[in-house]
Amino acid sequence: MDALTRKQHEIIDFLLQNQQNFSQPLSLDKLCTALGLKSRGSLHRIVQDLIEIGLIEPMDRKHRGVRLTEKAKQISQANENNENSLRYVGVIAAGKPIEAIENQEYMTIPNQIKTDNPCYVLKVKGDSMIEKGIYDGDWVIIEQRCHARNGEIVVALVDKTEATLKFIEQYPHETLLIPANSSMQAMHYQPSQVEIQGVLVGQMRSYRH
Repeated sequence: MDALTRKQHEIIDFLLQNQQNFSQPLSLDKLCTALGLKSRGSLHRIVQDLIEIGLIEPMDRKHRGVRLTEKAKQISQANENNENSLRYVGVIAAGKPIEAIENQEYMTIPNQIKTDNPCYVLKVKGDSMIEKGIYDGDWVIIEQRCHARNGEIVVALVDKTEATLKFIEQYPHETLLIPANSSMQAMHYQPSQVEIQGVLVGQMRSYRH
């Protein structure tokens, strides 16, 4: 499943982790609610793409609701057998937001710097977090979730197109993305502009030139 987009992975991961919690497969509407998505149309398109590549069963009179195929379950089991392997998604800006990059590969990560929840790896570009010891070229391990406490370092997707690594402060009227670099200013957004895609839980660095 290494060629999937992040959203496709989120749906597959959710179905794998929660299939025992539902007495029957979820409808598109219920899956949309469970994932906290606002647009049923975008979810339908993603599910259709997953049907086409053989990871979700076609929905018809015989198979109602969203069901994973045996192929999806087998691939997931193979990935779980290498429990230290995490998806390396691409580059994240520690500076001005840059376009999110989907570069699906896998990296071996020590258990001590990841959590038991779904995680992925990003490579840092920029110097806006240097006062927190996060430097250009470091790899960061991100726990995949859509919520965070004020003061946590998050991957924030701005206006659904640009991703950045920053401290977050959330208020009813605005969301602040704050660098750890005294020469830079906090970025102010409307809450609807910012989507949390994960929280920093670990970090790695290479000293090779």
